[in-house]
Amino acid sequence: MSTHDMFGRFLELVTQALDEPDVCGETLAARAHLSRFHFDRVVAATAGETPAAFRRRILLERAAYRLVSSRHGVLDIAVEAGYSSHEAFTRAFARAFGSSPTAWRRRPSQPRIEAPSGVHFHPPGGLRVPPARRVSAMDLLQRIVEHHVWLIGEMVDRAARLDDAALDRPIETSIEDLDDGPSIRTQLDRLVAQLERWVASVEGRTSPHPWEIGDMSVGGLRARLATAGPEFVSLVRRLTEEGRLDETFVDATCEPPVVFSYGGMIAHVVTFAAYRRSVVALALYSAGITDLGSGDPREWVAQPH
Repeated sequence: MSTHDMFGRFLELVTQALDEPDVCGETLAARAHLSRFHFDRVVAATAGETPAAFRRRILLERAAYRLVSSRHGVLDIAVEAGYSSHEAFTRAFARAFGSSPTAWRRRPSQPRIEAPSGVHFHPPGGLRVPPARRVSAMDLLQRIVEHHVWLIGEMVDRAARLDDAALDRPIETSIEDLDDGPSIRTQLDRLVAQLERWVASVEGRTSPHPWEIGDMSVGGLRARLATAGPEFVSLVRRLTEEGRLDETFVDATCEPPVVFSYGGMIAHVVTFAAYRRSVVALALYSAGITDLGSGDPREWVAQPH
């Protein structure tokens, strides 16, 4: 395993153990299947901090977030951050943020503690990792196209394992293999909910549970999209302009935690939303609403907006 891969594994382990305040470096090393010495050496060389110092800092950053985002008592937050007493937590917090937890809660400032790695806690339960390189919108578009061609090739290769009967058999896969109980209403809800969840996740807001039911009336869908749509477009524009498309995020709200880049998130949304959009467009056509056609973006992209 390369040093880069080892550090990525370390980030996953730290994220998984955020709610285990008593976890020690020995335990993390064992979970990584490495000796404590080798584990500490690799992480320190990459992060500029020992695993223990790195984890303490992340837990303090999360504690700062908890102070301003919850009504939990300082002692409860201290215990959650791995401190056995109010006094020990107060001393550590004051060293990191320049004021006591109680004072900081009244007048919060920057919740991040300076660190050589640039890795920080990302609310509500993940880690934000700085990009290894600057990726432009054109780079991302190129990667999406390359993925499209690569995936077709992989599908052709796998088709070679099948006999002619299997290759020529009519495809009977249903949309229910992706979504339960598909309808125009539920597919529109999933399209809007996908935007809502990703904006919330990237912005550090509490993200709705996957497929949590929002207002699914047409008026409700329109109102939700009026908020989530512009927010998602603005988010993508900002990530692109700031050169953060290659920045990665460890999302602890997934089980197990998932590591993805913001560029990968955008590609994911566009790919799976395209499938659902096509389903809705065809369903509308079958229902007699034909003015939208198949939703092909060719002409729309060429028009000024």
